[in-house]
Amino acid sequence: MVLGPDGAESTGRPLTGRDTAMDGALTALYGGGKKPGGRTGAGRSGGLGASAPAVARWLGDIRTYFPASVVQVMQRDAIDRLGLSGLLLEPEMLEAVEPDVHLVGTLLSLHKAMPETTRETARAVVRKVVEDLERRLATRTRATLTGALDRSAATGRPRPQDIDWGRTVRANLKHYLPEHRTVVPERLIGYGRSARSVKKDVILCIDQSGSMAASLVHAAVFGAVLASMRTLTTRLVVFDTAVADLTDQLDDPVDVLFGTRLGGGTDINRALAYCQSRITRPADTVVVLISDLYEGGIRDEMLGRAAAMTASGVRFVTLLALSDEGAPAYDREHAAALGALGTPAFACTPDLFPEVMAAALERRPLPVPDTA
Repeated sequence: MVLGPDGAESTGRPLTGRDTAMDGALTALYGGGKKPGGRTGAGRSGGLGASAPAVARWLGDIRTYFPASVVQVMQRDAIDRLGLSGLLLEPEMLEAVEPDVHLVGTLLSLHKAMPETTRETARAVVRKVVEDLERRLATRTRATLTGALDRSAATGRPRPQDIDWGRTVRANLKHYLPEHRTVVPERLIGYGRSARSVKKDVILCIDQSGSMAASLVHAAVFGAVLASMRTLTTRLVVFDTAVADLTDQLDDPVDVLFGTRLGGGTDINRALAYCQSRITRPADTVVVLISDLYEGGIRDEMLGRAAAMTASGVRFVTLLALSDEGAPAYDREHAAALGALGTPAFACTPDLFPEVMAAALERRPLPVPDTA
């Protein structure tokens, strides 16, 4: 497909109708200065200009001509390439955008500067993305973790209705009787009946530096899902150079997100010190650190706290990113040091997160993705 004003010369067949409109929408962003509304730019590489109505019309055009996934990429390019973040402070602009995780990250970085007239519109955009993520992720997360918690409560003296026949057969294969073609179980394995009691504590410790925006959005959703499970106690901690405990807002992940402040420095050591102070049952606690590991605090103390928690029985998990993005940028030296402590650091997609949490709760090896 040939686009741009030179397409007609190279093909001898000028664009017409809908193709012309699509080409115009692309040229406004990637072309040589044509602005929405027919005005020409001067000294710019693109042409969305500084007019919110013009940009809103352009956003409407691209939603007409392209699928949502392409629209989201073009919106991101418009914000990054042409510096349009300021226009997101205007309600008309927000009403025209296609909501996605990256847009939410941009809004969160701007929300302290938002005028009152824009904040409710911004919350509506964020809520739409959060609800979409919850619909996609919540059911599988609850099912996976409920199964893991049930298995971790296995007992050797189960009631008949609680026998885990698969594990029981595997545990008694040495008692197989060939003449009867059957297994005689000498040891029964089943599920405990402690569903009403809290079995595990989970602490999500999330870096809120600007590069972790997508991870923060997903972590807020997962935090709310975990908090809704009666057999878990969930604590949500976010940090930059300061530490904020947002556990009391976990019933609404939108409140969690608007309680964060994207950007700033990073003090992982201080955040881990706070998490460490909240652990009361080390053997029943999972700490998930979500960070790119660019530490601005005291490196040796950070690693020492991770080692101390692991030695006390805490299951310590380090995720370099919790997003659908590609390989993240991260501090490789710190990641290697954590790996040497027995806590591998790796990027995790939202779809993989339930399996990672299930493995951590059951103290199985983590399903580390193959990065080769």
